[in-house]
Amino acid sequence: KVTLADLQERLAASESKELRIIIRADVQGSVEAVKGLLDKIESDEVDVRVLHSGVGTVGEGDIMLARASEAIVVSFNTKVEPKAKEEAARQKVEIRQYNIIYELIEDIEKAVKGMLEPKFEEQYMGTVEIRMVFKLTKQGHVAGCYVTDGKVVRGAKCRVKRGDEIVYEGRIDSLKNIKEDVREMTAGFECGIQFDGWTAYKEGDVIEAYEVAQINV
Repeated sequence: KVTLADLQERLAASESKELRIIIRADVQGSVEAVKGLLDKIESDEVDVRVLHSGVGTVGEGDIMLARASEAIVVSFNTKVEPKAKEEAARQKVEIRQYNIIYELIEDIEKAVKGMLEPKFEEQYMGTVEIRMVFKLTKQGHVAGCYVTDGKVVRGAKCRVKRGDEIVYEGRIDSLKNIKEDVREMTAGFECGIQFDGWTAYKEGDVIEAYEVAQINV
């Protein structure tokens, strides 16, 4: 199966990303215009490669080449031969036909973006000071904290700093307001915090809470 959607899924999982295209157009000027605009698609991760281009209708040879090289066939202002349609259906090769050049380019750009690795960035949530350490019988150790900025959320990613040294990186496992479990606490409030599998915190440690979010590219 060789379709644009299928290639997106397959290439998104591979290290070497290359979108291969075969172009057929009505006149040589159209071929050059399409190739020129494809060359302007910018991506550090995905290479748009024109395997073959030519003037005239889409033929069986184009379909066989596309199948062998895992490429898609792009037709601009030209027809597809009946036998080529049959072969494309049999070989599950996608032929994308266009009459407007910018629709063609827009679809290829969308495919390229779909093939890019998702990008993530750390987004600051809040800062918390550990002011006391409580040793409770049932709950184990609990950090008595004060939210100095932003907010803290149960389950959030965090790092604990002791001076300039990072002594823990993980998650906030439990968040309490007095004895009640809460989802979040905001600046100016005290709270009790427990971490996921870590109890070596001390008074004066600073917790930086954050989340990791996918960003649009």
